[in-house]
Amino acid sequence: MLRGVTVGCGYFSRIQMASWKRVEGAEIAAACDVDAERLRSFTADFDLKGYGDADEMLDAEQPDFLDIATRPAGHLPLVRKAAQRGIAVLCQKPMADTWEEAVRIAKTARRNGIRLMLNENWRWQAWYRHIKSLLDENRIGRPFYYHVATRERDGVGGKPFAKQPYFKDMERFFVIEAIVHHIDTMRFLFGGIDEVFCKTARLNPVVRAEDFVMMMLRHRGGLCGLIDGNRVTEPDEPGPAMETVRIEGLENKIRLRHSGDVLLGGERTFSAEGMPGYRGDSCRATQQHFVDCLTNGREFATEATDYLRKTVAVVEACYLSAAEHRPVRISEVAAMAGTV
Repeated sequence: MLRGVTVGCGYFSRIQMASWKRVEGAEIAAACDVDAERLRSFTADFDLKGYGDADEMLDAEQPDFLDIATRPAGHLPLVRKAAQRGIAVLCQKPMADTWEEAVRIAKTARRNGIRLMLNENWRWQAWYRHIKSLLDENRIGRPFYYHVATRERDGVGGKPFAKQPYFKDMERFFVIEAIVHHIDTMRFLFGGIDEVFCKTARLNPVVRAEDFVMMMLRHRGGLCGLIDGNRVTEPDEPGPAMETVRIEGLENKIRLRHSGDVLLGGERTFSAEGMPGYRGDSCRATQQHFVDCLTNGREFATEATDYLRKTVAVVEACYLSAAEHRPVRISEVAAMAGTV
């Protein structure tokens, strides 16, 4: 049984902790947060030891792994603390606030020989695993286009993002915090992304950064896609899936509905009805993958260096494209990572 500890006891940490309770082969023994009241409530609810200092917790508990569930600014210092002690890390996305910090995180893990996985749960949503199986079985022929549309009306008014209010003050928001999920999932489904052309806008003046995005993506092999989203309009219907997806092939099409249902042509081939956990039980599936790979030695699906070059680099290319009003090749950004 692997023993882990977690840093960060905020809104999403509770979702993750509920999932950890159902993961096989590991347990979370302790939690850390600088906010004493938040820490007290979290540890009481999940029956954990509590620490106000990460160094103290790591030295006292000597865990097998560290689960980082803080805001991005805390990721690099915490990865360094784990690296100094030879502890494996599961790190929440965004990987970092900036490209430079993300590169330093990957280099820190590589140079100290620790295993580091990004906690990118979207690709582990059950409906996307099913869609991947349909694509692998060639059920729609050669795919040539997809469209992802994501909507959530939590970014309106003078006090937006009630569950995570710090979103409104982020210097970069929608692409790095939310659309990164869809970018990573599309590369999971269709392979590497070669080029992006991105437009962003700020719809709510209270929000510091972008809350609307539209981007065109070209994958290796020529497949193209469109991702568009905002945080001011309601989705078409309620459901666990935050987005709708349409994938077109030469012989058929796949659609994902907000309900989590997957349609192949007009036939429903997957239903999310009755599924436990967060959005298709994706948090538990991500954590289980992390634990399984630590146990069997296999490579993480979102290992830090690979995730940096193939997902974070696309995020950076999107911001560069929006700023310079031009298409940007991912290799242009990835080259800035140097030797990681």
